[in-house]
This record gives sequence, structure tokens and C-alpha cells, in this order.
Amino acid sequence: MANSADSAMFHANAERTGEYPGPGVPVLHGVKWKFKTEYEITSSPSVSGNTVYFGSGDGHLYALDAKTGQKKWRFETGWYVHSSPCISEGVVYFGSQDFYLYALDAKTGEEKWRFRTGGTVNSSPCISEGVVYFGSGDHYLYALDAETGEEKWRFETGDCVDSSPCISEGVVYFGSWDNHLYALDAKTGEEKWRFETGASVWSSPCISEGVVYFGSDDHYLYALDAETGEEKWRFEAGNSVRSSPCISEGVVYFGSWGWDYYLYALDAETGEEKWRFETGDCVNSSPCISEGVVYFGSYDNHLYALDAETGEEKWRFETEYWVDSSPCISEGVVYFGGGDDYLYALH
Repeated sequence: MANSADSAMFHANAERTGEYPGPGVPVLHGVKWKFKTEYEITSSPSVSGNTVYFGSGDGHLYALDAKTGQKKWRFETGWYVHSSPCISEGVVYFGSQDFYLYALDAKTGEEKWRFRTGGTVNSSPCISEGVVYFGSGDHYLYALDAETGEEKWRFETGDCVDSSPCISEGVVYFGSWDNHLYALDAKTGEEKWRFETGASVWSSPCISEGVVYFGSDDHYLYALDAETGEEKWRFEAGNSVRSSPCISEGVVYFGSWGWDYYLYALDAETGEEKWRFETGDCVNSSPCISEGVVYFGSYDNHLYALDAETGEEKWRFETEYWVDSSPCISEGVVYFGGGDDYLYALH
């Protein structure tokens, strides 16, 4: 189970399980507030204390009051911010398509340091034991000292690393467009194993009970032994799986891209399908779960809430445009961004 501090990074925690502590929003009462930026929002928000952090296509990272939606500060980068922020020890870390990873003072938005890579940084950083891990379009996964921004190591793959790394028991897992999922020693960057799929890996992995789950453009969701990289099972969806899976109570949830408009729920041990829910368009948003309710966005302009056990719809919320951002749950509010330039807070 996730703990109360877990709202401070993409998909709730370092294992990227997507499970948030309750309460969630099992019954929709309406919009608590919404905040308009100057362009679409694909970044997934993170909540730390009473502040919501998120990036926008307008080139800024925003910090808003979680209760009122009032802007506390915004920080300008050189380009689109797709990366989801990670907050740790009073510092917010995030990447931008201007090739930089940034570290800002979480209260003031003042820059502490920045680190330049050789490509766009769409990957959402992960913090573990004072080290920040993230991927770049320059084909590398990086490990930096979280306090100083000094590089500790980098690992080269064969293509872009948009996948957001997850960390468990001293091992970093991430995907690359070179068709592989990698497992590296978190301290040294030494490769432990790699697993080849049939196409690019955009999906960010999650790990639970010694198993790594992730999707690929080859239309499969995979389950691998975290220690050895050996395949346990694979499940074929109708199209690319770019959504990052979430897992709770022995069930893994994920969406599909392209002409396959489903959110799937599979038995985590066997890969057997429990149910699927059809939307009106692609599901690129990564689902999250809180107290038996699964939340996710779709390109059919909705955010959905489903019963995790049955797949029955509990409610849907319509926006002006698509929902690519992955939702975040905190204190009875679900936060997410839309293609209509708004960050929403629903309660």
C-alpha cells in the first residue's frame, strides 16, 4: 500500500504502482476548481503538502494551492514540459523538451540547478536514496546527485528513453525505443539484464511482488521476473500499449493506444483478463487506483472512474478536449490535465 508521501511523484511511488492512499472520489460532486494555462497539459500532476505541481505545453512548471487552485508560482523553461514532477526534501525535479532536467525550490520556484542532456526530457524523474533517475531523447538513462545535480553515471541504450524509470530493491527498470526493457544496478548503472520486445517501449514499468509489468508498441503487456528478466506471461491488446500499468490487490490495469479503445484489468499472477472497459477513443493516460476505484483519461475527452473489481462505470467527467495526462489522487480530490489547457481538480 502507498503511504501519505507517495503523491509526490508520477504514479504515486518509486515502484510506480499507481496506488494512492484514500480517500478518492468514488462519487463525483463536481469541479472544485480548474486552472487555465496557455497550452495543452500532458504532464501528470504531483501533490506535496498543500501544493499541486505540473507542467504545461506552454513551457512552464506550475505550483498551485491544492485547495483553491490559486497560482503560487510558475517557472519558465525553454520548451514544452511533458515530464511529471517529482518532489523530495523540498525540491521539485522535472524535465523539459529544452533538453534539461531542472531542480527547483518547491516553495519559491527558485532554480537550484539544471542538468543538460543531449535530447528532450519527457521521462518523469524518480528519486531514491538521494539520487534522481530519468531518461532522455539522447538515448541515455541518467543518475544524478539530487542535491547538486552532479552526474553519477549514465547508461546508453539504442534509442530514445521516454519511459519513466521505476526503482525497487536497488534496481532501476526502464524502457527504450530500442525495443528493450532494462534492469540496472541503481548505484553503479551496471546492466543486470535486458528483455527484448517486438517494438518500442514508451510505457513506464511498475513493479510489485517481484514482478515487473510494462507495455510495448508490439501490442503486448508483459510480466517479467524482476530478478532475472524471465518472461512470466504476456497479454495481447488490440494495439500499442503506451499507457503505464498500475497494480493493486493482485490486478494490473492498463490502457491501449490506436484503434483499440479499452482499459484492461488482468490477473497479475496469470495475465488472464478479468474485464475490459470500452471508451470512445485511445487510452494513453496511465490509470491510477484508490480504495477500489480506477481513474484514467481517454482521447474521447473524458476522465473515467470505474469499480476496480467489476469494471463498472461509477462516473465520467467530460472536458473540452482529450485527456492524455495521468490522474493523481490526494485527500479526496483527483487532479489531471487536459488538451483544453486546463488543470482540473474534481471532488
